[in-house]
Amino acid sequence: MPTVSAHVALTLAQHIDAVFGVMGNGNAYFLDAIEKQTDATFTAVRHEQGAVVAADAHFRASGRIAAGTSTYGAGFTNTLTALAESVQARIPLVLVVGDEPTSGPRPWDVDQIALASGVGARTYTVGRADAAATTIIAIEHALTYRVPVVLAIPYDVAALEAGEAAAAPAPRVPAPQAPKGEFAEGMLDRIAAALSSAKRPFLLAGRGAWLAGAGEALGALADATGALTASSALGRGVFPDQRFDLGVTGGFGAEGAMELIREADVAVVFGASLNQFTMRFGALFAPGTQVFQIDVAPAATHAHVGGFVRADARLAAEALGSRLHGVEGSGWRESVDVSAARVYEAGDEAAPDGRLDPRSAARRIAELLPADRVVVSDGGHFIGWANMYWPVASPDRMMMIGTAFQAIGQGWPSVVGATRARPEATVVLTSGDGGGLMAIADLESAVRAAGGRGMAVIWNDAAYGAEVNLYGLKGLAREPMLIPQVDFSAFAAAVGAEGVAVRTLADLDRLASWSTEDPADRPFLVLDLRISGDVVAPYQEEIIRVNS
Repeated sequence: MPTVSAHVALTLAQHIDAVFGVMGNGNAYFLDAIEKQTDATFTAVRHEQGAVVAADAHFRASGRIAAGTSTYGAGFTNTLTALAESVQARIPLVLVVGDEPTSGPRPWDVDQIALASGVGARTYTVGRADAAATTIIAIEHALTYRVPVVLAIPYDVAALEAGEAAAAPAPRVPAPQAPKGEFAEGMLDRIAAALSSAKRPFLLAGRGAWLAGAGEALGALADATGALTASSALGRGVFPDQRFDLGVTGGFGAEGAMELIREADVAVVFGASLNQFTMRFGALFAPGTQVFQIDVAPAATHAHVGGFVRADARLAAEALGSRLHGVEGSGWRESVDVSAARVYEAGDEAAPDGRLDPRSAARRIAELLPADRVVVSDGGHFIGWANMYWPVASPDRMMMIGTAFQAIGQGWPSVVGATRARPEATVVLTSGDGGGLMAIADLESAVRAAGGRGMAVIWNDAAYGAEVNLYGLKGLAREPMLIPQVDFSAFAAAVGAEGVAVRTLADLDRLASWSTEDPADRPFLVLDLRISGDVVAPYQEEIIRVNS
């Protein structure tokens, strides 16, 4: 007879095709059922944090919800940093965990419900009679509110017989939020009027616009108004016509592009939260710019917004498009040199200290990377280089896991999730030496999961670069900020990958040849870039200015 754990596994597998985790006492029966009774694919990681990271990356890369799993106690507490990141980044996933028995906690148990609640995740606990229904409720909650949920299986319930699993209803997800009421309609009229009379209209879109499927409608709106466009860091590529797109706003943006944005007289923002980084700490728009925001948040998310509509980005863009039918475009975007505005600093081959200049390395790597790439990024000072120099085709091909919670050490397992979501693509990790070491156990997981479809670029400056820039430059003791030089190419060889220590641009020739090889025959490639820590990323310089 099927067990409670089997009921969870069978129900989950109707809606989730990928499970990531580490096996232990608390989830052994669940994983047995996943393996023997479902078509879902289980991929082992080596640290429980990686279970959540991989499930998170799977959703970001594909839009399909996935599951992580761990045992109770120490296995569960190992997931908390990654769980906090997924909560703050609004990523739906299900974390299936063991939990204390229904008879009460044992000496080694902790209050897992309280711990999950502390980072913002809700817990659903299954019982013998309701395991399937509770699993559906958990999935529905994750998808409705775009957050991770914890699905707990008490230790003394996991192996209980529960009868044949009944057919469970499909989770219900709310329909896209349409503009509602006289105020919303009136504000859309006001935005349409502003766009139709604007001399320098500008459209900004974020990840919310991509999730809403607003790209085509936004492209039509840009064409109708003659607007220049740009995106947040998580929305790059959402506009279909890149000829008039200024790239990413904020500290990752090119200086010439940011100057053009300050010339805009009307700006409309779709599905972007307008955080301090996107807004350049309040300096993105000029004081005279009329700024409107359309988002599913309850209210405007920045003080510079002068008009707000709560609505799905696609539906609102379509509503504006219908109001602007026949309007003559401003002609602004044809009058400026977008290509010139998007140019970044080329950098030198070597920095003054003799180590590789990260800017020139980033430019050369961009020339050599496979076109089908999906880029996954750990957190740290280095995030500026890939975000500035490596273009991607759409928002689901560049993801930053860790930045919402300002965490590092989530890079290697993100390769696992992205690879399972996009097996046809080349998954490229960009990570620093600090975060790379913190998650080094899952280097093996990344190599095993991706094989020749994966590679990593480690920006190795022998330091925690962000701390050096923010605090070392203030005169604080540098010794705690430094890392002895680590050979990541040797780490790569130890787990069956190929590693290259890159000290000059010529050393990147191996990437050129690797990119032409058949993914079925080539190894996972790790490029250990020995970069200078003296070259500070522009976004970090912006943070330094503000914090000083």
